[in-house]
Amino acid sequence: MTDRRKLLTAGALLLGASLCAVLPVLAAETQVYDPKTRKWTDYNKTEAYKYWRKNKQVPPAFQRQVVRFRTAEKPGTIIIDGNQHFLYLVQPDQTAIRYGIGVGRDGFGWAGIVRVGRVAEWPTWTPPAEMVARDPKAAKWANGQPGGPDNPLGARALYLYEGDQDTIYRIHGTPEPWTMGLNVSSGCIRMVNDDIIDLHSRIQVGAKVIVLMQGAALYKGV
Repeated sequence: MTDRRKLLTAGALLLGASLCAVLPVLAAETQVYDPKTRKWTDYNKTEAYKYWRKNKQVPPAFQRQVVRFRTAEKPGTIIIDGNQHFLYLVQPDQTAIRYGIGVGRDGFGWAGIVRVGRVAEWPTWTPPAEMVARDPKAAKWANGQPGGPDNPLGARALYLYEGDQDTIYRIHGTPEPWTMGLNVSSGCIRMVNDDIIDLHSRIQVGAKVIVLMQGAALYKGV
């Protein structure tokens, strides 16, 4: 598999004018190009888990790397392209650190401009009431699951706020690293634990976080 992926949806760029509300969006599926067969193939949970078991790492596209990135945003800004399953941490000189991510499944995606309200190491996970109501596994931890390797929030969590209000969305680690590149979460942004530890070490509380609408075009920069 190469690091090329095919987008199945197209849409408008959600940037520029005033953007303050957290908006729901639809999730897109991921495909990868196999140079051996010269075909685009679905990159789903089954294929992702097979790749992880074979290689003990995610595909190259979802591995942490420095890339060229044109933007007017300040260094330290986080830009999330859920369509491509990439999180960019803006760096000086028109570059960014790019990380692979897992995003919200169909019906659980969102877009908006928020900020990092607080951070935590090996955080306690407390599922929201809606999740407790629909998921028996979550109900077990209605009063909170202590931090640790099996905790859904993984090694670190960045809590996303809109103004002074917690959005309930987080950027966090995961005990399921093979889910990078997939639409799997309830709206949070998943990262491999090593990557969320790296991101946590580089950002400041208050950092601006831009979550792009599905299909947003980054080719002209942000």
